[in-house]
Amino acid sequence: MFVLITYDINTEDASGRKRLRQIAKQCVNYGQRVQNSVFECMLDSAQCKLLQTKLLSIMDETKDSLRFYYLGKRYENKVEHFGARQTYLPEEPLLL
Repeated sequence: MFVLITYDINTEDASGRKRLRQIAKQCVNYGQRVQNSVFECMLDSAQCKLLQTKLLSIMDETKDSLRFYYLGKRYENKVEHFGARQTYLPEEPLLL
């Protein structure tokens, strides 16, 4: 399934900046960064639950925010892109 993950981490102190780096690192392991705090991920149900558990263990629920948007398997008609950044196809191999 195609999942959009967004987060807002309070970075007023060193622990917040550390949480921000840790959450970004976990998201990079599962998907593609499309904006500073936004990731697009192709996940199965088990991967999604695992990532959610990891992120929830890192975040501070009193200071931070985390959102998962489940766009499903037919996401192509649900996503529109405008602007300079070139898009990619999540189901195709990503060449580095």
